[in-house]
Amino acid sequence: MSKKRDLKKAIEEAEAEIESLEKKRNRSQSAILQAFLEHKSPDNADAEYFRVYSQLIDLARSNLRKLRSELEALG
Repeated sequence: MSKKRDLKKAIEEAEAEIESLEKKRNRSQSAILQAFLEHKSPDNADAEYFRVYSQLIDLARSNLRKLRSELEALG
């Protein structure tokens, strides 16, 4: 039972991490979109933040899938 409880807690933490990262990524995404709408080139820092946060989100989602798979395997 302890393993199940630990996995459920880890899943909750992973979901919270993904939500936090998505909020951070949205800031840079908004800046990029605004630059696009104003026919300007987006700031390189905003583009880099967007890329980094996107990669971190992908890793966190992969970890979340792994955790859910482990939980399902336990029954």
